[in-house]
Amino acid sequence: MNNREERFGLSASDAAVQIDLISKVHGVASAEEYFRRLKNVLKDRKTYCSLLNVYAHSRLKEKAESLFVAMRSKGYAINSLPFNVMMTMYLNLKEYDKVDTLVSEMIEANVKLDLYSYNIWLSSCGSQGLAEKMEQTYELLTKDRTIVPNWTTFSTLAKSYTKMGHFEKAEEYIRKVETTIEGRNRIPFHYLLTLYGNIGKKEEVYRVWKIYKLIFRRVTNLGYLAFMSSLVRLGDIEGAENLYEEWLSVKSSYDSRIGDHLLGWYAKKGDTDKALGIFKQMAKSGQNLYSSTWEILSEVHISNQRISEALSCLKEAFMAGAPKTWRPNPVKVSAFFELCRKQDDKGSAETLIGLLRQSGFLEDEVYASLIGLSDGAIGKGGLSIKIDTVDRTENIYEDENTEVMFNQLEGSF
Repeated sequence: MNNREERFGLSASDAAVQIDLISKVHGVASAEEYFRRLKNVLKDRKTYCSLLNVYAHSRLKEKAESLFVAMRSKGYAINSLPFNVMMTMYLNLKEYDKVDTLVSEMIEANVKLDLYSYNIWLSSCGSQGLAEKMEQTYELLTKDRTIVPNWTTFSTLAKSYTKMGHFEKAEEYIRKVETTIEGRNRIPFHYLLTLYGNIGKKEEVYRVWKIYKLIFRRVTNLGYLAFMSSLVRLGDIEGAENLYEEWLSVKSSYDSRIGDHLLGWYAKKGDTDKALGIFKQMAKSGQNLYSSTWEILSEVHISNQRISEALSCLKEAFMAGAPKTWRPNPVKVSAFFELCRKQDDKGSAETLIGLLRQSGFLEDEVYASLIGLSDGAIGKGGLSIKIDTVDRTENIYEDENTEVMFNQLEGSF
């Protein structure tokens, strides 16, 4: 790579892009090594910020904070980009006070907030349920004549008000999402389908779907996924089943997550026959199934008190190609442990603990506590279960908006 620098005159901007790409293909350590080998002249604010983004995206808090301190000392924290990267990381880590601290630092240091800064700040306020503070932040945004709110701004506000139960206010901002869609961008439509579904507006979900299909001749899997999710959430199972059949007839590639929503509904309702039926259909595709599919199927077997079959599915889930954000649902894991306790099957429980430990999930103390594993039990290989029946995974691992923000930030390097 260094030879290429000499031959082709690699710029700092090129190197920043390389750091980002290397981290995605080969991992953080390889990106660090590439940065370390760069000539000093290429180690400027762009390459530093790219590495900072790698750390933040991977939630390596200590490394990100250390690098940010170094950037401050070198005078590289002079614009909004590094602050936005750090704020997005803190948003994902639920450390909202640190988002506020960085915003205050930007204002005091005369570092101008850009649209991304405001969007992150709004998301932080909304995540805390601070409606008044969120509106105050939005008012500051609107008073800044250099800032024009985009669909991400309004979807963030809509999502926050939905979580607070203020559906009328949420719908007001969802309408604004529609007015700010530019060009042939599919992503806002995916959000619209989800947002309208979240506030129970079935007619609006179908309306947006029709518009989507008129604008885009080919509907992607993500489009079907968003529509399917909303139909199931709305309880329109007949519509969801029809959509699934439509998708099977036109799909260009297989994505088991689309069927997951129906599979999950059948599992939740205890309809074992339909659940097993759609799973067999998914398995016949010949394509690799997502970890989430196997995890949902395990729920079917757990409800039918079949430990062996449930454990087999969970093993498949750990081995399957999964998104980086996947980790076993704490409620389902706790239910499996409870079944093991009732049937006095310590062996199966220990097997699952081993899989969790091997995958590094037990290193997350919050996650470990949610599935009822105490530090002592983990260390000794034993089992200490305290069943937590509240599904908190949405609050802990949901980062749809922040993923969009990270992608937007990466385009700034």
